[in-house]
Amino acid sequence: MATRRADGRRPGDIRPIGVTLGVQKHAEGSVLIAMGDTRVVCAATVEERVPPFLRGMGKGWVTAEYSMLPRATDTRVAREARTGKVQGRTHEIQRLVGRALRAVVDFEALGERTVTIDCDVLQADGGTRTASINGAWIALWYACRKLVAAGNVPRNPVLDHVVAVSVGIVGGRVLADLDYSEDSTAEVDMNVVMTGDGRLVEVQGTAEREPFSRAQLDAMLAAAGAAGKKILKAQRQWSEGKAR
Repeated sequence: MATRRADGRRPGDIRPIGVTLGVQKHAEGSVLIAMGDTRVVCAATVEERVPPFLRGMGKGWVTAEYSMLPRATDTRVAREARTGKVQGRTHEIQRLVGRALRAVVDFEALGERTVTIDCDVLQADGGTRTASINGAWIALWYACRKLVAAGNVPRNPVLDHVVAVSVGIVGGRVLADLDYSEDSTAEVDMNVVMTGDGRLVEVQGTAEREPFSRAQLDAMLAAAGAAGKKILKAQRQWSEGKAR
């Protein structure tokens, strides 16, 4: 059995990560994140208001929206605005991004304000939801750092990093950070979201053909943990090593 993947990576290798900060000058925090050929723009907007269920409670909120631009894939995807409704996959992903970020935010420290992260996929080659989470965290961190610098909050309300990675079983092998060619043929596809200290935020795993065993699940989680540390290293570089 070959040890190298089609792009030359070993089973546990992640794709090259690229980060460009400040790609949208009007956003409180913005980043273009590349994981291999997947590219996502993540932009944070801070508003001095909260949803109705939080009014008067002295707590803030973090949420996310996700979209895929029409030519992010090899064929044109119609804009959802044309249909007048958000598709199920889009709704699922943006809820996942929001949950992932909220897991590491001190809402009392944020105060009564909302941070919305817009994740727009420019180019898709697998792992768009995980790349969105990884980029969204950076955008959120910088937006909250600006709040601290302006004296609007006493400390950065982002308590820890959040990283996300796809893993799966392809051709009987456990692989990390699947590209589209691997994801589309995987026997098992899983997305794992973790905090910087290794705790799990969310695990989404699906058998596409045969059910998978507990041993295979453990192997995928181990691969996700190792890959997550590599993503965390890149995140720390771009947040100046601070998550407090």
